[in-house]
This record gives sequence, structure tokens and C-alpha cells, in this order.
Amino acid sequence: MADFDEIYEEEEDEERALEEQLLKHSPDPVAVRGSGHVTVFGLSNKFEAEFPSSLTGKVAPEEFKASISRVNSCLKKNLPVNVRWLLCGCLCCCCTLGCSMWPVICLSKRTRRSIEKLLEWENNRLYHKLCLHWRLSKRKCESNNMMEYVILIEFLPKTPIFQPD
Repeated sequence: MADFDEIYEEEEDEERALEEQLLKHSPDPVAVRGSGHVTVFGLSNKFEAEFPSSLTGKVAPEEFKASISRVNSCLKKNLPVNVRWLLCGCLCCCCTLGCSMWPVICLSKRTRRSIEKLLEWENNRLYHKLCLHWRLSKRKCESNNMMEYVILIEFLPKTPIFQPD
């Protein structure tokens, strides 16, 4: 029994080393930034639909634009409600001791979760097959110290296919 454990640990170490080597050689992720004119808690009202040149040969431009348009339609549906609640919360903030901001915080969190679920569906439907992974990530803005949400497109390492001898 002890021999099997040692062999198993060695195989695990080899697999981990192989994974680390594949990750070292994968390109940097592509960041799709928000391009809208309204931002609520770091989430812009739309994302850039321009096809990044680093994805050429990995995914069709039509598929990329379709995925971004699905995310943008989710934002278009949810963000106006968030903005209204934000304005209402700001107007009533002094009277409610800040409690009027809770609805907009909860709605913003719900919007982020719906986008994350949409990106998960997109990954399972198409992008994992293409060795890509889309996710919503919080990044520091280039122009100021504020945080913003971007869509990160990461390149997954191709798993080697082992054929039995």
C-alpha cells in the first residue's frame, strides 16, 4: 500500500510540473474594458465590442461580438434600474443614515452575478472547447485610482492527449 502512495505522489508532482510549464508558456490574458458612459460601482453600462487582434485564429470575430452583445444586453436591461436606485439612495442617504444605499448595492451584486453566469454559460458552450476562459475581473483603472470590472479572456493550456501503449 505504501508503494502505491509513493507512486501516486510522484505522478501528481509530474502532472503539477507539467501544468506549471504549460501555464508559463500561455500568452497574457486579453482584457475587454468597459466603454460606456455610465459606471455603477465599477461596472460600466457596456463593454468594448471591437475584436482584439490577439484573439485572431482563436475565435471567430462573429462569435466574439455575439458574446459581447449578450453581455451588453444583460447590462442594458439591469443597469438603468441600478442607476435609478443609486440616485434615490443618494438623495435619501442623510435621512436613512446610509441604509438607502443597500438596494443599489444588492442590485449591483445581482447584475455582476448574472454576467458571471452568462460568461460561465458561454465558456461551457464554446470557449472551453477553444481553450479560452472568459471571466469578470476587478482591475485598477489606468487613468485614476478607481476600480473597474473588465472581461478577462484567458488562454487555457491545451491538455496533452495520452494514448495507451
